[in-house]
Amino acid sequence: MEDSKILSGFVDLPAQRKKPAPGRLLEPVVADEELVFEACQPGVMLRSVLFVETVVCVAALFFDPLGWDWVVRASTLTAAAVPALLAWLLAVCSLKRVLARVSLNAQWFLGSLLGGFCGLFGFGLLFLLDLAVLANWLPSAASGALIAYVIVAALVWRTKARTPATTTARLAELQARIRPHFLFNTLNSAIALVRQEPAKAEHLLEDLSELFRYALTATQEAVPLRDELDLAERYLAIEKVRFGDRLRVEWSIDESTLAAKLPPLILQPLVENAVKHGVEPSEAGATVRVSTKRRRDVVILKVTNTVPSGAGARGNGLALNNVRDRLRLLHDLQGNFRYALVDGVFQTRLEIPL
Repeated sequence: MEDSKILSGFVDLPAQRKKPAPGRLLEPVVADEELVFEACQPGVMLRSVLFVETVVCVAALFFDPLGWDWVVRASTLTAAAVPALLAWLLAVCSLKRVLARVSLNAQWFLGSLLGGFCGLFGFGLLFLLDLAVLANWLPSAASGALIAYVIVAALVWRTKARTPATTTARLAELQARIRPHFLFNTLNSAIALVRQEPAKAEHLLEDLSELFRYALTATQEAVPLRDELDLAERYLAIEKVRFGDRLRVEWSIDESTLAAKLPPLILQPLVENAVKHGVEPSEAGATVRVSTKRRRDVVILKVTNTVPSGAGARGNGLALNNVRDRLRLLHDLQGNFRYALVDGVFQTRLEIPL
């Protein structure tokens, strides 16, 4: 099984990546323009085609409900509507950053105007193929503009749905998941180290400071994978001081995956769960493994931990469902999240488009 094979061949992360300079994770990120016309994603294109095809099939019912003429009419309209839609999707996808610089009302207008031109393009195809019975140029333009207006409305709704109050609340919940007792345990560990190993105590407090500052300032929609890995490394370094040899961490990081985008604070709950449900309940401790690899244009991120005998995955549900929902909001159908308990190893797997 592939999930089992990945557990071998891990190497030590510090040998591959340099420790980030203090404060690098905290540089403010300037948000991109509001990309309403993020129409190149497969999920958006598929839903748009299905919507237009549904409109075509319903419109054909006016001529001959469910008869042979309906099949002919639906096929003819499809020959015009689908190329027109694909032309519109290609246009707005190519111009998405240009359109993002104008007001929202202007985006609605320009999107509908492009829809009108694409409607003319679709009817022009029928005209050239001698499939057009009447010279319905104006109705074709109006239909294209109307359908484009509806699709723009759906895209606007989709854009707003990616950062609603509920999503903000979920991020706040994840920020709060760096729990108070974790803070107290870390401070107690630092106090114990101050006299005997002051340099190690200073390191510990620096990691704690960076961890909390990142959690409190993570308001952007997406961050590079490298930032999430750095945060996870700091978190596990802190827990390593607390658990000592009971916490064994192994990394296998593909450098070509570090630029992939994912929601902030999405990896930290996974490594926290690995510690909470793998290390804490076991006297012998557990091994936490973090790996990334690239498969064509997809990045596969895995977090696994050994589970004590007789223990299950209970208690992981809320955090894992939160991770799945936030990944879906950012990447739609291109993002995928799964988890399973296999042969005493709890595995979480994220697929992120690169």
